[in-house]
Amino acid sequence: MSWLDRSRTIAPPGFNRWLIPPAALAVHLCIGQAYATSVYKNALVAHFDVSLTEIGIIFSIAMVMLGLSAAVMGTWVDRNGPRMAMFTSAVFWSTGFLVGSLGIFTGQLWLVYLGYGVIGGIGLGIGYISPVSTLIKWFPDRPGLATGMAIMGFGGGALIASPVSTALLQFYDPSFDGTPGWVASGDAVGKLFLTLAVVYLAYMLFGAFTIKVPAADWKPDGFDPSKLKAKALVTTANVSAKNAIKTRQFWLVWIALFCNVTAGIGILEQASPMIQDFFRQPDGVSLVTAGVAAGFVGLLSIANMGGRFVWSTTSDYLGRKNNYMLYLGVGAVLYVVLALFGHSSTGLYVLLAAVIISFYGGGFSTVPAYLRDLFGTFQVGAIHGRLLTAWSAAGIAGPLIVNAFLDAQGKPGELTAEAYQPALLTMVGLLVIGFIANLMVKPVDSKYHEAPAREAGESAMAGKEA
Repeated sequence: MSWLDRSRTIAPPGFNRWLIPPAALAVHLCIGQAYATSVYKNALVAHFDVSLTEIGIIFSIAMVMLGLSAAVMGTWVDRNGPRMAMFTSAVFWSTGFLVGSLGIFTGQLWLVYLGYGVIGGIGLGIGYISPVSTLIKWFPDRPGLATGMAIMGFGGGALIASPVSTALLQFYDPSFDGTPGWVASGDAVGKLFLTLAVVYLAYMLFGAFTIKVPAADWKPDGFDPSKLKAKALVTTANVSAKNAIKTRQFWLVWIALFCNVTAGIGILEQASPMIQDFFRQPDGVSLVTAGVAAGFVGLLSIANMGGRFVWSTTSDYLGRKNNYMLYLGVGAVLYVVLALFGHSSTGLYVLLAAVIISFYGGGFSTVPAYLRDLFGTFQVGAIHGRLLTAWSAAGIAGPLIVNAFLDAQGKPGELTAEAYQPALLTMVGLLVIGFIANLMVKPVDSKYHEAPAREAGESAMAGKEA
């Protein structure tokens, strides 16, 4: 399997760097399916006869494993290159669906935890970071644009997965008759998992086959690295992953990301049933059908995807710190409005949720460039992987906060907008904490910078591989 080696992915002279984003998107659009889990969440609750919290744990485990695998494998990804990483991600992600489907068919929830949660979560983490550092190296002149192009695919995965999953569930379930409140059978969800395993494997392997890394001495035409130093917080020095986690800046950005993700992930994980509950009539029937709710999930995916590209690109002009002030400060205000007035109009609800989720996506796509500004490009992939442990923590906190409050308020199908207020107002407090942490970020002390000799050694090794 030498074709997976990093040396086989070095781009030849004259290679067009704009061919790299499609390869990154091929992977991120597939693993972005994680944001469409709410489409079949109620189906799994009914199939296993358990609570929302117990099913929400599947998503939380996946997010934990995403962060842990990204942290542990970050240096391995930097060393072995994106092709090896993307291939490994494809195998784990597809295997997770296969094991998860076995758990559904046999009625064993622990197998879904193991499959989609643990095995699939490892695929999520490796796949998430694999193209990011590569794109930053291809676009040193526009790191925000680069990370936005890569990570917008993860946010947009549900845009495809949500309607396709809904259509497949209806196709696989003979009981579907189009009536409001229809919930898919467990058998239909199991068949959906099998289908996604095959389709996603094919698309992710396409990304692995087409990815390239730049030669060690490559830089864009007309690019002057010295101009980057003129921008606030941007360094031309480098910090290793080992030293980065010793800095105050790393942990302040960690807190800011954790708070932003926790707030957004609570809505995304509950997106489909949440909009139905917000507009439930006194007789218990929601004005929003399951089909419309699935469409809403797709709309949130557009906001997530668009926010990842638009806000990260904007950060090339406004600065990463200023963008995070926007995500956390304005986001807190929007959460208050959503909690107190979101139920008054579907238009207002959708608008608020879309902007909030665009901030959520923007936080993800801006943070790799934020790290590049603070710590340089030396081991930015490994540093990014370690920072994603904030996502792991948020993957537990967000769904648990929302699901715990909802389980205390009532049962699925009987909840109303009022039941969501305690959870949403809790998110406001978290966003304020994140805002304060981001406000405290300053340039990294020079004592953490790498000696030029080590950086030169790393570049020489990369050149020897080529």
